[in-house]
Amino acid sequence: MDWSTVASLATAAGTLILAVSTFAAVRSANRAARVAERSLLVGLRPVLVPARYQDPPEKVGFADAHYLLARGGRAAVEVTDTVIYLAIAIRNVGSGLAVLDSWSLSPNAQMGDTPHAGLDSFRRLTRDLYVPPGDNGFWQGALRDPSDPLFAATRDAINDGRRMTIELLYGDHEGGQRTISRFGINRREDGEWLAAVSRHWNLDRPDPR
Repeated sequence: MDWSTVASLATAAGTLILAVSTFAAVRSANRAARVAERSLLVGLRPVLVPARYQDPPEKVGFADAHYLLARGGRAAVEVTDTVIYLAIAIRNVGSGLAVLDSWSLSPNAQMGDTPHAGLDSFRRLTRDLYVPPGDNGFWQGALRDPSDPLFAATRDAINDGRRMTIELLYGDHEGGQRTISRFGINRREDGEWLAAVSRHWNLDRPDPR
């Protein structure tokens, strides 16, 4: 028996076993790290829906000292010659703070299977709006340029009482987990505008469906 050959084979076998064990340990550690990261992100994740009908109303102030009252489950809409004011009472049903960033408006109803608006069409909020987890808040927006084609189209939709679509772009307080939620607002016969959410899109991770 060639003991040097046996020793070499034993060393090689030991090295192989050590390599396999190391590989398995690294895979397990990576898997555990991914699970921990996912759990952390879930704890920071916001999800916005309309406020409940029985929730207290939200007083919404604009930069020009104009105010709207957005009631639970509803939107507030007002049209003047130079400004269209919009607001929605919303609720964060997620587990993380929601930071609203921008919004996009369509004067037409967009169905759930229609893709969300392009990111370049979103209008940046003049200030961040915060909605704590499990709590209520609001979104507000205004169109201030009567020469903008969207101004005239939105004014006509409001006057006709047509369903409109508002998409909100928001994320967590770390600036991640960006989400677009599509809200529809529809005028009832009594003049109130009801709000509903129809779809959520994830921008930084796969969609939930």
